[in-house]
Amino acid sequence: MPQIQRLDTGPRMSQAVVYGDTVYLAGQVNKDVADVSGQTAAILKQIDGLLSRTGSSKEKILSATIYLADIKTFADMNKAWDAWVPAGHCPARTTLEAKLAAPEYVVEITVVAGK
Repeated sequence: MPQIQRLDTGPRMSQAVVYGDTVYLAGQVNKDVADVSGQTAAILKQIDGLLSRTGSSKEKILSATIYLADIKTFADMNKAWDAWVPAGHCPARTTLEAKLAAPEYVVEITVVAGK
């Protein structure tokens, strides 16, 4: 049976969990930038870092779920996403509007990746 590896574990959650050859990331947010495009780019950089620490990469993302505080910002989010995702390695993806945990968060992204 594969072991479970947890990264950056806090009282409520881990930022990443590895089980076998699958990597699960917690929803990533960033409040250092106010606009959707900037937050998306910052979050994608965080995702790159977490995946790297687990032995994975953005080329191995299987699925992504993107939560937007306002679905009208979909095109702005996609500008950052399209610049980041490698051609030919697009994951299955869902994008939806949702009330996020704090008003300063305008986007949250969670991914599942292979190793």
